[in-house]
Amino acid sequence: MKKILVALLILAFVSLSVFAQGTTEAAVVKPITLKLSEVHAEGYPTSLADHEFARLVKERTNGRVIIEVYTGGTLYGQETAAIEALQVGDLAFARVSASPVASYVPALNAIQMPYLYNNAKHMWAVLNGEVGQKMLADIEASKSGLIGLCYYDAGSRSFYLTKPVYKVADMAGLKIRLQNNKMMVRMVELLGATGVTGIGPNDVYSAITQGVIDGAENNWPTYQNMGDYEAAKYYILDQHTRVPEILLGSAAALKAVSAADMAIIRATAKDTQEFEIAEWAKKEASSEQIVRAAGTTVIELSPAAYAEFQTRMAPLYTEYGAPYTDVINKIKEIGKQF
Repeated sequence: MKKILVALLILAFVSLSVFAQGTTEAAVVKPITLKLSEVHAEGYPTSLADHEFARLVKERTNGRVIIEVYTGGTLYGQETAAIEALQVGDLAFARVSASPVASYVPALNAIQMPYLYNNAKHMWAVLNGEVGQKMLADIEASKSGLIGLCYYDAGSRSFYLTKPVYKVADMAGLKIRLQNNKMMVRMVELLGATGVTGIGPNDVYSAITQGVIDGAENNWPTYQNMGDYEAAKYYILDQHTRVPEILLGSAAALKAVSAADMAIIRATAKDTQEFEIAEWAKKEASSEQIVRAAGTTVIELSPAAYAEFQTRMAPLYTEYGAPYTDVINKIKEIGKQF
């Protein structure tokens, strides 16, 4: 009888162990599925980086975290809407421009000032250094429900016009389409031109051909992709702004992720930055090649002319940059290396 009881106890113990093991294994293999919103189309540099981020997170968490990437605005057509969804936990990740994030971390306005950077190396030294990394940390500390994971490249914006510009005086009287941004309107005003807002990106081409405007401003890929280079055949390489993209996370949605896997997500996001920069460089070079081959005149400002454009921004820096003087001065100091 005693032997029977011992055998039954052993059997019960083994059964419980197997059950517990099965339960644990089931919990481990059941993945957490999260969504990432992207307004750009498939194949765009940031979209490629989104997919790389998802791939690496799945691989590095052994399938515990699955990220579904929705490109082309299929999930949220506007970046501001995606940010709002992140705040309430309806969305886990979104790739957005730094511009709307400045509503939560005003210091981000500093990195958007016109004619601030000497070149791309200058910008990345800022973003990957103390100034830029503190801004990412400040996003999370802002209590907005947002987590700043990493920066992505969006290149520089330059003017494209129906007539050549070699110096500030050549900008006089030109009507230039701009985003609905008061600071950018002021920038163009200080250069002697008139900023025109309210024209959607899909309507720029027709507005130029109809004479409503003399041109617009954007990066190489947009200038090429939208076909605007066929209407405004002068690309003025003044590179007035460099506004990076930011990959954001949702504090609410990511509560379901373990601390260990969250650490993997943070590290992986930063690892995809160089991937996106490389993809951006390829896309930018391809667009530039197409535009130049079409006979577009690309004008590179002389150092003296560029300095003149910068000098004209003094009132703008007083009006818009005063609250961020310390940050701007740090950025300028870093620029002495480039």
